[in-house]
Amino acid sequence: MLKRALDVVLSALGLMAASPVLLPTLLLVWLQDYHSPFYIANRVGLRGRPFRMVKLRSMVVNADRSGVDSTSSNDKRITAVGHFIRRFKLDELSQLWNVLTGDMSLVGPRPNVQSEVSRYTAEEAGLLEARPGVTDISSIVFSDEGHILSDSADPDLDYNRLIRPWKSRMGLLYIEKQSFAVDIALIGLTALAIVSKQRALALLTRLLRAIDAPDELVEVAARRRDLLPHPPPGAEHPVVAADLYG
Repeated sequence: MLKRALDVVLSALGLMAASPVLLPTLLLVWLQDYHSPFYIANRVGLRGRPFRMVKLRSMVVNADRSGVDSTSSNDKRITAVGHFIRRFKLDELSQLWNVLTGDMSLVGPRPNVQSEVSRYTAEEAGLLEARPGVTDISSIVFSDEGHILSDSADPDLDYNRLIRPWKSRMGLLYIEKQSFAVDIALIGLTALAIVSKQRALALLTRLLRAIDAPDELVEVAARRRDLLPHPPPGAEHPVVAADLYG
């Protein structure tokens, strides 16, 4: 009940506080091509229930028809205004509406598309036992996901080999260790990461040690080394192209 109360109060206050930025941005998105400034994304939520996530549109119209789920920072589908939206995480601010309506929480594992959820291992399926969130541990660690995938010839494959294994582990760790104090800390660190990613990661690693996160996960969260292919939780081998494309 305390978590839901926090969600309602902060999401309502957040939408009001962000409106001076969100409203002009909505207008700019509409003026660039005269299409809806919103992108309604189908996602999988608590216990596998689908919901429609509200995002500010940062890509060209019908960009989702390309069949590519992962996005690099130099993806040609991103519009000029879209780069601004992604730089300052405005597409995540709009998700506060989903928090207010109860489809999402402020903090929780990031929601995925059905095609990604269908690839979950039995262990990863545990991610669906919590309400998805606007932010979580992985949102801070991989806030530069687009940059990580920027030179990739196959963003979907590299996402599943480099990011998914740790993103899933971080989501499962959050579910195990979640508390009011952890939620407040992650909300603060998410805001700090926009200003100073390095400082946010330093404080995040302290938080992870405080909640007894595995050393390997803390090391990855520090982002001092290049990411290497790793198996998803519950799998024995890293994902290969055949796992995605048959």
